[in-house]
Amino acid sequence: MVSTAVELEIPFHDVDVMRIAWHGHYAKYLEIARCALLEQIDYNVPQMEASGYAWPVIDMRIRYAQPLRFQQKIRVEARLTEWENRLKIDYLIKDVASGKRLTKAYTVQVAVAIESGEMLYASPTVLLQKLGLES
Repeated sequence: MVSTAVELEIPFHDVDVMRIAWHGHYAKYLEIARCALLEQIDYNVPQMEASGYAWPVIDMRIRYAQPLRFQQKIRVEARLTEWENRLKIDYLIKDVASGKRLTKAYTVQVAVAIESGEMLYASPTVLLQKLGLES
C-alpha cells in the first residue's frame, strides 16, 4: 500500500552517558516517519482535523533489537498495513551504512469524531478517499 522512509541522525540530546538513544525517543523517530507517510496521501494532522476526526494512537509496540547510537544515521521506514477499521503502520529502523535492522515497531490509531468524542468502528470515508479506494 502506502510507504515511505526518512533518514535521521541520532542527536546528542537524545542519548544517555553511554551515547545510546534513550528508548523513549524512538516514538519521536516513528512519528517523523508517520507524518511523512500521511503527507503522501494528504491526510496529516491538519487535514484530519479539517475532516472532523482526531486519530489518537491507541497502541504502540517497539522491538529494540539493537541500540541506536550518537551520530548514527538511521532510516525509518513506515508502511500502512491496515486502514479499514483503524490505521496500523508498521515501522522498520535500519542503519544507513550497513542496512542492518535495528528496530521493528507498529502503531495503531483509531478515528474519533472531534465534535462528539465518539470512536468510529470503521474508518471514515475521507480516509478511503485519500487512499484512492473510494470516490
